[in-house]
Amino acid sequence: MNTEQLTGLEFIQGIVNGKIQNPSISETVPMKMVKAAEGFVEFEVQADNRHLNPMGGVHGGFAATVLDSVTGCAVHTTLPAMASYATVDLNIKMVKPVPLNTSLVATGKIISKSKSLATSEGFLKDSSGKIYAHGTATCIIKM
Repeated sequence: MNTEQLTGLEFIQGIVNGKIQNPSISETVPMKMVKAAEGFVEFEVQADNRHLNPMGGVHGGFAATVLDSVTGCAVHTTLPAMASYATVDLNIKMVKPVPLNTSLVATGKIISKSKSLATSEGFLKDSSGKIYAHGTATCIIKM
């Protein structure tokens, strides 16, 4: 498949549908893209023993990586073919300890987009809707 000709939404949907390989970061931080629409993505994620800090809790970098991924992918879904983005600012708030070996849902949604910048928000929640972390990102768009 020639992915260079795909819009950002087509590319992300290709990952969701299994036609395009997951990015390698999803091996380090278990993330599975399960939904994608223009300006929105949803991932299933789960921290395991590889993500522990020295005190035995889930390292904050787990939530930060997940939120960077969903906010960036939400931006990606709005881009035309051949365009790319890069995160220039990521602001994360961790409000509860991320549980170990528990399936969580991470969502990303566009807040605003111009020709050269986009902002998006992300949430990391459990199945009951309890928020563990949330954040915003600013991404530069390269056409």
